[in-house]
Amino acid sequence: MNRVYIKTYGCQMNERDSEAVGAMLRGRGYSLVDNEHDADVVLLNTCSVRDQAEQKAIGKTGYLAKRKKTEPDFVLGIMGCMAQNRGTELVDKLPDLDLLVGTQKFHAIPDHLDNIIQTQKGLGPQPTTIVDLEEEEGSQNTIREHLSDDRQISAFVSIMQGCNMNCAFCIVPKTRGSERCRPIEEIVDEVEELAAKGTKEVTLLGQIVNSYGRREIPIRNKKSPFVQLLEKVQEVKGIERIRFTSPHPRGFKQDLVEAYRDLSKLCEYVHLPAQSGSNRMLKLMNRPYSRERYLEIVDGLRNAVPDMYFSTDIIVGFPGETDEEFEDTCSLFEEVAYDMAFIFKYSIRTGTPAASMGDQIPQEVKEARNHRLLDLLAKSSLARNESLIGTTQEVLIEGKAKRGELFQGKTRGYRNCLLPASDRLVGEIVQMKVNRATQSSLYGDLILSGIEEADTATLSNSH
Repeated sequence: MNRVYIKTYGCQMNERDSEAVGAMLRGRGYSLVDNEHDADVVLLNTCSVRDQAEQKAIGKTGYLAKRKKTEPDFVLGIMGCMAQNRGTELVDKLPDLDLLVGTQKFHAIPDHLDNIIQTQKGLGPQPTTIVDLEEEEGSQNTIREHLSDDRQISAFVSIMQGCNMNCAFCIVPKTRGSERCRPIEEIVDEVEELAAKGTKEVTLLGQIVNSYGRREIPIRNKKSPFVQLLEKVQEVKGIERIRFTSPHPRGFKQDLVEAYRDLSKLCEYVHLPAQSGSNRMLKLMNRPYSRERYLEIVDGLRNAVPDMYFSTDIIVGFPGETDEEFEDTCSLFEEVAYDMAFIFKYSIRTGTPAASMGDQIPQEVKEARNHRLLDLLAKSSLARNESLIGTTQEVLIEGKAKRGELFQGKTRGYRNCLLPASDRLVGEIVQMKVNRATQSSLYGDLILSGIEEADTATLSNSH
């Protein structure tokens, strides 16, 4: 049996794509392993959002290619955004590559691997790199299978592909194509299948997730297609929590704000990418909202759910960003008091409008601005966590912590929790009394009731 290792770079969309490819390969008879050294096949699912991510993947490919000198049947493939972005240039740069697959052809990977392996056995034509980068109509419907019988406590569900926003800094429209959505019924069927296997939480994924269906599905009862989908997922028995990522501020109309108020399973956590606190920078970035509109959305969400948690994306050092404009971003950080943030130092992406802009910012300035925002984030995250000491939080137990004897889980507000529990509670929602907090985590004790009391009794009788 051929053993496959999939290494994933980048975002949650890439993680979901890797999960789906892995599921399809298992269905074809391949086995998945957790270590590249144990694998006969290594697939790198790549990211092109930043140059650093591409360079890491290229470096890893070069390192793995050395195995071919001693293991001629070893198979090495690149899939995903970098494959789509760089294309056949990668084959010229990495001649030992066996497989190059773009973002709309993940479902073809099992067939391609079968063909490569048959060729190695002398049952096919002479070996050559398989390149499959073509667009494919309906590709948004191909990445959906969860073939494993293993329970996923929390699962990603891809609802669409592509992006139509054309932000000045972003390569995604080139690598993922234009927006295409899956039918609501098919998404709900997938969620129901997950719930039947014990999944408690789903995260709906899209490049601009709240743009879902805006061209294909009509507005009904003044509700957008995305809110219609949320309402359908809310009805799925067994699902206790709903999240989504990554949205765009433009898609936060009143119906979505009210969904947070009205849908009990929609967690009070929102990822709301700002990118900058400066109106001039937002205009240069081709972000169709102002700082003032962004803060209106924040206020609207907090009015709907006072205990809302916020995370964001920020780019520092975008071409032409002045010290004063960076201070606008710092003041936005302080005003919103983000609970979490992904802070990126701008890097040139060839083929984007920003790549040819003048007044590129020196790297040392980007570094200083990055550290400044990280310090602000540390303060706001710690203050939020410390405010929760003494409260009772609902926690979905995910499993054993990486270190020590504690278990870890997440609150509805996506705060990381560490607490004493047991294997029987993995996948269950429990109540935790918070007694200590750090910047990154909450620590506490179980409040015993129901299944926790039965679990405790079982543990006591076993000693």
